[in-house]
Amino acid sequence: MKQHTSCTTILVGKKASYDGSTMIARTEDSGPGSYTHKKFVVVNPEDQPRHYTAKNSKVKIDLPDDPMRYTSVPNADPEIEGIWGEAGVNSDNVAMSATETITTNERVLGADPMVEDGIGEEDLLTIVLPYIHSAREGVERTGKLLEEFGTYEHNGIAFSDVDEVWFLETVGGHHWIAQRVPDDAYATVPNQLGIQVIKFDDPDNFMYSKDLPEWIEENHLNLGHDDQLNARLAFGSHSDSDHHYNTPRAWFIQRFLTPSMQQYPMSDTIPFCNKPFRKITVEDIKYVLSSHYQDTAYDPYGTFGASDLKHEFRPIGINRTNEMSILQIRPDVDEEYRSIQWLSFGSMPFNTMIPLYTNVTTQPESLANTTETPTTENFYWINRIMAVIADPHFKETSQDIANYQEKTVGLGHQMINSTDQKASEHQDDLQEFLASANQKIADQVMDESHKLLDQLIFTASNQMINKFSMSD
Repeated sequence: MKQHTSCTTILVGKKASYDGSTMIARTEDSGPGSYTHKKFVVVNPEDQPRHYTAKNSKVKIDLPDDPMRYTSVPNADPEIEGIWGEAGVNSDNVAMSATETITTNERVLGADPMVEDGIGEEDLLTIVLPYIHSAREGVERTGKLLEEFGTYEHNGIAFSDVDEVWFLETVGGHHWIAQRVPDDAYATVPNQLGIQVIKFDDPDNFMYSKDLPEWIEENHLNLGHDDQLNARLAFGSHSDSDHHYNTPRAWFIQRFLTPSMQQYPMSDTIPFCNKPFRKITVEDIKYVLSSHYQDTAYDPYGTFGASDLKHEFRPIGINRTNEMSILQIRPDVDEEYRSIQWLSFGSMPFNTMIPLYTNVTTQPESLANTTETPTTENFYWINRIMAVIADPHFKETSQDIANYQEKTVGLGHQMINSTDQKASEHQDDLQEFLASANQKIADQVMDESHKLLDQLIFTASNQMINKFSMSD
């Protein structure tokens, strides 16, 4: 049984971010009616497979013998459905997020059918991230694997290093396109092929499978009136379901980050890349990836607007989010502690995020050892539990959750500032020092999570239907 996912991606160029970082982020969402238990680990070179076999497609790939260490957010039990590593940073400060499930059309599938025994989301982080030394190399390696093995699904894959952000989209079973996100812009991808104009004569900003121009011409895929190729029109979908499931998410993100945009939630022309009205922070990314269309008639928790509009569009911050990672590569600190992975588990409107240094060999137990059964000792499970309690009592619990989010993210920034300032004193034991900082913030956030859980239980208990008092 394949673990289909439906995610939302935002990519931020270095000149569009608050501190000059490149940032790539994505929510990993399970398909309808399903949830996947996740954990956060470090894969050290000795633990990386040399001969990889996928659970789903059974594809077998021999991997290089020189893997780098990298972080990963795999399934809690990879033996069931495979690894599904999703997001991480390697020891060369290269980040990868894989994958954003995207859409295509019948003409593409006719020209280059899916490959049943090819590669997919389950495999990609594991077979790519340990072997790349730049974002561009990530595109190149992934492209070669797609051309050799093919894929059984439509995916968008993000890469970043300290200078560049790239996004690759699969086209059919073996073809692909990739675009560099402009340094002064951000990009949004809501389960829909997003790249628009492709310039075949601009290798600094575009890459593609080796026979793509000829293949397009042979199969009459270019729908433009001139020779310029709009990839979204040529390779993407234009279905009614896109207008309710996909495009409104891009609309909300760009409405927040670029308020001057005058777009309609169902528009087919919402741009892939846009410029923000101000520089983007990690808190902005967390906010938009938690969106339930706040302050619009489409908010399922809202107090105004017609009731039938409240479930018109699929929220970004949906109930079935498994995890979210913001992969931040910072330019203004030493490369030994440059990369931070901001991690969230569970439904985004109700959770917080923890910043974790990636140049370590282990991660805290509360993150790395998610159990199959619920327990408040795992960060994954306590987030699931809090969301279930808070959701039916949104109005009564929203301020407590907002206070928790502000406090815990503030603690995270305090940890980063303090650790950065002291890191130069720990050149001989830097990885241990960074690991201790990760442990400290994980413990602090877990402590605050238990406090919030206690408050949520109290609030929800007082709202129980079977309540009774002598004054009733």
